Amino acid sequence: MGILKPVIWLGGALVVAAGAVAGRAWVAQQRASLAAGKERINETLPVHSAWWRDHAKTEGEILYVAIGDSAAQGIGASAPRNSYVGVIANHVRAATGRSVQVVNLSVSGATVALAAADQLPRLADHAPDLVTVSIGANDIADFDAARFREGIGRVFDALPADAIVADLPYFYLPHNERKVAVGNDILREAAAERGLTVVPLHEAMRREGWRGALHHFADDWFHPNDHGYRVWASAFLPAVIEQAKAKFPRRAAL
Repeated sequence: MGILKPVIWLGGALVVAAGAVAGRAWVAQQRASLAAGKERINETLPVHSAWWRDHAKTEGEILYVAIGDSAAQGIGASAPRNSYVGVIANHVRAATGRSVQVVNLSVSGATVALAAADQLPRLADHAPDLVTVSIGANDIADFDAARFREGIGRVFDALPADAIVADLPYFYLPHNERKVAVGNDILREAAAERGLTVVPLHEAMRREGWRGALHHFADDWFHPNDHGYRVWASAFLPAVIEQAKAKFPRRAAL
């Protein structure tokens, strides 16, 4: 038995070493996959932006304007129309039986400050029937509560009274979620002061749990995929459809 113990120890060490090598190889493979995914996603930024600009030229009986960032652009979706904005527009068409013109003013990478400076002046050029807003996720990385409060206040001040606003999305990791909690408190308080409707995007994502983390994100592990955008849309739809039906009762069938 004296010889067997060193043999067992050596075998175990070799297994551990082999596992460590395999682990490092897996990590390297995942990093390479993530880098490639980010590159693929970045290449779609101008494609989606151009698609929405062209799509805005299609007139409709209902004018829907979206304010937001890359999520409103549908970055990570298989096509721009599969963003939450596109999903919402489809549901409005189905619920009202009317055509919908979508003017998507969102800009990838937008913060609340950039939205106030760039998107809101363009909103003033329109008389929308429906407005959705999802902004603030890009403020979380370098979060400053005072700056966020000032920026979200400027955004909300420029919105029509019936605009529908999402709270901040679910960020999964505790150090980000602590900042999101502060941001959402500020956002809800600012919305309440102005009588704006806030829809529960954060809760809609949180309910998906780790299943959402595994199946609802694009190749860059940051933007939603088609499944993820349907979850985003689900947070908006009850309020949006209620408002759309009130403004545009469905036509009776001929």
